[in-house]
Parts: sequence; structure tokens; C-alpha cells
Amino acid sequence: MKILEEFDESRQAVVNPFDVVKPIPDMPKIVVSCFAKETFERMVKSFGGERIGETREANMVIPVYKANYREIFVGMFMSVVGAPACVSVAEEIFAMGAEAIILFGTCGVLDEKIEDCSVIIPDSAVRDEGTSFHYAPPSDEISVNPRYTDIFTGMLRALGCKYTIGKTWTSDGIYRETKEKVARRKAAGCICVDMECSAMAALARFREKEVFQFFYAADNLDGEAWEPRSLENGAKLEEKDRIAELAMELAVRVAGL
Repeated sequence: MKILEEFDESRQAVVNPFDVVKPIPDMPKIVVSCFAKETFERMVKSFGGERIGETREANMVIPVYKANYREIFVGMFMSVVGAPACVSVAEEIFAMGAEAIILFGTCGVLDEKIEDCSVIIPDSAVRDEGTSFHYAPPSDEISVNPRYTDIFTGMLRALGCKYTIGKTWTSDGIYRETKEKVARRKAAGCICVDMECSAMAALARFREKEVFQFFYAADNLDGEAWEPRSLENGAKLEEKDRIAELAMELAVRVAGL
């Protein structure tokens, strides 16, 4: 039996998100999330986040906030690193009443010419993780960001922000990104590597919700030796603050659709 080909399209599971969390009456429809603790704490402080609920992931509590940004209420929560945890928390955010999640975080670059902290927008993802196969039939790749890319790129051009669009390699095994695998993924057209993108895209498709994901470039895997660059959560915080503002600006535009 090939377990990853055993996709079950049933909507009802033994345990469901609505068994764990309940709708929040004033839950914003558009929610922004990131993975970096320092960046998220700065977002809550900068945008005046008000705590409206919480969910839990095994050994941690994940507060949910809302903020009034440009007269639009936007939700905020910190995502958990790794496809299984990231998707399970997003499931609960949708069960609370959200309709769209804008998710941003670091990625490793497979092209050293991509500048540190620059914006990368994935348009497809290699499914080198297990979670997505529970949400979508088996395939090597999955399309990403079917909506909002044009809105986001138009906004970036208007603001004078550089960006790159391309394929990402979503992998669970951060210590198994060998030179041979990197070379194969580059040959297949991947420009970066992350840990959640393909799974979040599959979740959005399965639940008929919206997830828009973008990255800011961090460590470089396209060299003789690994370069951490701005991967550490506390590095280049002002640049990352601006990335967070881009996510909030996109949320306002999405809310206006």
C-alpha cells in the first residue's frame, strides 16, 4: 500500500476543528499571521492588537488578536513552524470564523542572486511533506496563491518594492536538504525552500477558504557553504516590520473585495 496515495475526500473526521474550538462572534474575516515570535510581538504592539480568543497546539497557547488597521478589523495570530502544526492551527482559525489567512515568513533561497529579506511570492509548490496528502489527491506539485497575487504585486509595484515570483520546495526535513536534492529542485524550477506552503495551499483548496502566502528571503542554500543571512528571528527587525506592514496592507485590500 502506498500510504501517500490514500487520499480520503470525506469532510468528516474522527476529530474535527469545530470539536476543539468554537466560533468567535467578532472574529475578523481576514487574518494575518507570521512565524517569527519577535516580529509577531512587534505587530501586536504596533497595530494595537486586542486579544479576542486563543487556541492551543500541544504544548503552547496561541492567542488570537484583532486590530483596527486603516478602519478595517484584521485578525492576527502567530503560526507554528512545520506543515502539520501550521495546518492544524489554521484549521482552528477558520473554524473560529476567518475566511482568509495572509501568511508570511522566511524561506531559504536556491538562487543566491535573490536579495536577503526581499519578497518572494510562490505560484506553485513541490509537495515534499506529508500533510498536504491528507487534503488533496497525490501529485508532485500544487498551485499556490490562485487569488490576490495580482493585487499584491500591484501594491508592491506602487510602493516600489522588489519581488520575485516562482516555485517553492516545501520540505519537512530541514537537515535533509542535501546538495543533490537542492540541485534537483533547482533543475525543476524551484527558487526557494520552505516548510508549510504546499500543505497550506492544500488546506485552502480542501476547506474552500483563501490562503495567501509570501516569503521574505533568508538563508542561502545556493553556495559552497550555507549562509544563514537574516534567518535568525532577531535579525533585521526593521526590515521585517516593513514586511509585516505589507501583509496588513494586503489584508485591507482583500477586505475591500
